[in-house]
Amino acid sequence: MSEYHLLLPEQLTLSNVAEEYALLRQDIRKARNGDTIILDCGRLHLLDSAGVAMLDQFNSLCQQRELRLIEEHCSADIGKIKELFHFSAPTSKKHAPRPSFFERLGQRGYALLGHLSEGLFLISNIFYWAIVSFFNKRLRRQGEVIRQSLQIGLNALPIIGLIAFLIGFILALQSAVQLRQFGANIYVADLVAVAMVSEMGPLITAIMVAGRSGSSIAAEIATMKVSEELDALQVMGIDPLPYLMVPKFYALLLTLPLLTVLANVIGILGGMIIGVTYLNIEIIPFYHEVISVLRYKDIMIFLVKSITFSAIILFTAAYFGLKAEGGAEGVGRVTTSAVVASIFWVIVADSILGLIFYFVEPVF
Repeated sequence: MSEYHLLLPEQLTLSNVAEEYALLRQDIRKARNGDTIILDCGRLHLLDSAGVAMLDQFNSLCQQRELRLIEEHCSADIGKIKELFHFSAPTSKKHAPRPSFFERLGQRGYALLGHLSEGLFLISNIFYWAIVSFFNKRLRRQGEVIRQSLQIGLNALPIIGLIAFLIGFILALQSAVQLRQFGANIYVADLVAVAMVSEMGPLITAIMVAGRSGSSIAAEIATMKVSEELDALQVMGIDPLPYLMVPKFYALLLTLPLLTVLANVIGILGGMIIGVTYLNIEIIPFYHEVISVLRYKDIMIFLVKSITFSAIILFTAAYFGLKAEGGAEGVGRVTTSAVVASIFWVIVADSILGLIFYFVEPVF
């Protein structure tokens, strides 16, 4: 291994860097891999950005030829100039190998487990504060439950009534064509009444409330999250769950069953219009047929479904609202996710409850 001592001039500026770089290249022309190049900076007292770039280029040349470069007698002022103008070329990032199928499956499973644990924790907290607030008036804001009930329930009456009427109307119209062929016109009342009370009424009402009020709840909570209002409540010693969620929970538990009753009645009225005008059924026989076909089981089904759907709507909206981050864009994103997830879980819960009541039918 050989050593080459190179002495830098008194200055390295734009005026002489080209000549000095050519001399340095010539001096190391005979150097071999593993040799040491000692660069003496003792005389150097004037250095600009061009000189620093030349030294960086010479360092890169030594690395390419596998030469060991050592700088000696470099003053503090020259060191500061080199540090100021030094440029390091960006290194290409090596892409990590793509995880295998089982790794991706494990990551998604672990993430799903985390979401489930957080959701169960949120649900248990809301249930706890709902029970505690029911017996402790100091934890409830005066008039907030009534205000939320009016906002969620009363303002939703027109759209839910219109949708329920159209569904009952179309349901009776489609079934009337088939029933009329067999002279079973009166059974259109049975079909509309059972379908609306047991299935269509609770499901359509929950979907409409999820899209209308669930999105509003998620957007409100998400906005408070990104604007740090929830943190401000905690700093003031106020728990956001009983302060914000519990009144909405009470309001949904009160209004959704009532809205479902309204949807059932209006849907049956829509079917009655088809029965009277198209099938020539009198109003009184239609009414008696509806009353005779409905059982306590059907009433219980729509009550249980309504209460379950109201809890799902609130829990989903609260969960996604508390996950918001990233400003206005994050608020819109979690609001959309909350509506989609609410409708999905409402349909899943409707299917599960339908199976449960089907298998326990002998009890009623």
